[in-house]
Amino acid sequence: MSLPSLRPDLAFDPTPLTEPVDNRKVREHHDTLKAARTRTAGDVFVSVIIPFVVLIGLIPLVLLFRDLARLPAGPVVVISVLAVIAAGATLITIRVRRRIRRDWEIRYRLDHFATANHMTYEHQVRNPKLPGMIFSVGGDRIATDVIRTQSQPTVEYGHHQYLVSRGKSSTHFRWGYIAIELDTTLPHIVLDAVTNNSALGTNLPASFSGSQRLSLEGDFDRHFALYCPSGYERDALYLFSPDIMARFVDRAALFDIEIVDNTLFLYTGPGISTTSPEQWAWLFDTVHALQAKVDQWSRWRDDRLEQPAITPTDASVRPSVTPPVRPPGVGVDGRRLRRGAHTATLWGIVIAVAVGLLAFGIESL
Repeated sequence: MSLPSLRPDLAFDPTPLTEPVDNRKVREHHDTLKAARTRTAGDVFVSVIIPFVVLIGLIPLVLLFRDLARLPAGPVVVISVLAVIAAGATLITIRVRRRIRRDWEIRYRLDHFATANHMTYEHQVRNPKLPGMIFSVGGDRIATDVIRTQSQPTVEYGHHQYLVSRGKSSTHFRWGYIAIELDTTLPHIVLDAVTNNSALGTNLPASFSGSQRLSLEGDFDRHFALYCPSGYERDALYLFSPDIMARFVDRAALFDIEIVDNTLFLYTGPGISTTSPEQWAWLFDTVHALQAKVDQWSRWRDDRLEQPAITPTDASVRPSVTPPVRPPGVGVDGRRLRRGAHTATLWGIVIAVAVGLLAFGIESL
């Protein structure tokens, strides 16, 4: 079965995403995933600490009911309050159970969808070993609902979340990502999509020195801010030729994009691994369209790398084989962009200084 709007060369089987499911099999699938998952400190907290806190919290509630029961209408009040609490707890329990069962069903569908389309599925990958910027910040890093192709080059679809602590407060960040394997290692390049930025600047977890910003021709700058390592401007212009720029604008303008090592990352909100056939049709079509263009990047070579010397005693080299002009790889200066101060941080400093000056001015009046 394939979607009518999908090109024949991108046909896939979306049946597991929409067909009726057996609740018993969904539960068995959940139990299998649970048995294979490694228990963490968070699991211990949920299973031990939270029940203990609830038990402690019941003590003042019991004392309150004891005092209410001594009033003239105490029994009626206590029964009424208990009925309200029971009704509220029942409604909350029903909603939570429905949400949990829906999550189980989504995982079951995604797992079977991956199998039906010759891909693999992993519910959780802790501390994923990916070089993208969103995988190296914060703590408690977990990739979830990871679907990966088995054929080469590999393409991985998934969600990633991490926790950032600032003083006494903590914030969870959740991303959707696509990781496309490339045929060769390339310079570190970031395309910051303009459409998803705010007045405070980029939505990315990292910002980069403005001296690395490269302006490209046409209306490309209206869609992306491109950053490349200093000295690699000519290489970026080669990689992002007019036809490739047009393809990224047409197909990937909704994504933030990062090229690092031999991987092309597309970042967006948490809406990648879903049970929507239309969503998967769009994702597959986008990846296919980009791969059709970026395949030519495999011919890129870094002029800063020296050609390996060939000695007559090297038996592994045949005299009839012409060595490449340059070996694959990237020079040290091109492997990572230089980080800059985050725009939101700068705005925070400016606001703090302004408030301080205002307070000082008021005090001095």
